[in-house]
Amino acid sequence: MADVIRVPSAKIALSTASVYPERTPDAFELAARLGYDGVEIMVGADPVSQDIDVIERLSEHYQVPVLAIHAPCLLVTQRVWGRDPWAKLVKAQKAAERLGASTVVVHPPFRWQRDYARDFETGLARMRDETDVAFAVENMFPLRARANDVVPYSPDWNPIDYDFPQVTLDLSHTAVSGSDAMEMAVKLGDRLAHLHLADGLGVTNKDEHLVPGRGNQPCAPMLERLAGNGYSGLVVLEINTRKAASRTERIDDLAEGLAFARLHLAASR
Repeated sequence: MADVIRVPSAKIALSTASVYPERTPDAFELAARLGYDGVEIMVGADPVSQDIDVIERLSEHYQVPVLAIHAPCLLVTQRVWGRDPWAKLVKAQKAAERLGASTVVVHPPFRWQRDYARDFETGLARMRDETDVAFAVENMFPLRARANDVVPYSPDWNPIDYDFPQVTLDLSHTAVSGSDAMEMAVKLGDRLAHLHLADGLGVTNKDEHLVPGRGNQPCAPMLERLAGNGYSGLVVLEINTRKAASRTERIDDLAEGLAFARLHLAASR
């Protein structure tokens, strides 16, 4: 009997960060044009990404749902939505609830955010009890200086061994950290709730976010594993297109990433 191709219910979203230096409205336009299932809003310096009223109108105009919110927890977004990290998460939660997004992506605290870091696990647990929105903590990476690892995150850059029910696995970050992404996925099991699909070559301290298939990360095996396990989380293309020579080249990269995900996010049985 011929194999039956089974496609899981997982949706494929475009991170608004993937169109930079274009802006959030352009991400909605390209997601609609290329056939993505939705977008993940990277809340950042772009004022539109911070304005939920405008985001809601864009979603309605392009008929592209917002499937996830990436809270502003990068170094460059420390002042976006204020300076209080808990207030940022509450605002991200409220935005997700209003827009119908299922997930808020959050990074581990920086070490200098001592109060936030100390209460991070218990605080997230408390917030989970108050909403249906999932808070998916993302794996990050250490920095290397003179052959030594410097970890700017607390309790760690790697959330796997901590009590987080939902985790985001980023395949560009696994490249930087030199981690075994497939082993991480196995350890996470059902806690792997969110995938940032990108690639990398493992260049020291360089978070590359390459188009999947252009690095050395197991992007295809990862998608195939998820498909085989009936994964129902979200796959988000989060790539760096800022060096694209033209808008056409950027669009080609986004189309290639979507095609890659569609191809491998299926399983034969």
